[in-house]
Amino acid sequence: QVQLIESGGGLVQAGGSLRLSCVASGRTFSSYTMGWFRQAPGKERDFVAAITWSGSDTDYADSVKGRFTISRDNAKNTVYLQMNSLKPEDTAVYYCAAKSGSAGIRHYATYGYRGQGTQVTVSS
Repeated sequence: QVQLIESGGGLVQAGGSLRLSCVASGRTFSSYTMGWFRQAPGKERDFVAAITWSGSDTDYADSVKGRFTISRDNAKNTVYLQMNSLKPEDTAVYYCAAKSGSAGIRHYATYGYRGQGTQVTVSS
């Protein structure tokens, strides 16, 4: 069983930065692919970024590529999402998720473990 707890959300002005963290419980964190998803009010939950267990492979949604960076520290059971050049359209609840394997990493339904989310609000 893996429990995920996100933190680091908040209110920031457009152009600013935030770093989200997701701490996982359990001894097998280093074996999981980790992903970040987000859901804005009235919209579906969308893929943001993912990183494989070793950190050697990453994937990003086109809307955040070049602005967001996903990374992980397996010694700390933590995955990060560094968000720079934030835009009002990045406003959403951001969710961390964990899965075995790397197939379907852009699809939330394939992730067996999910956090409760952290709110990110970007003001214009």
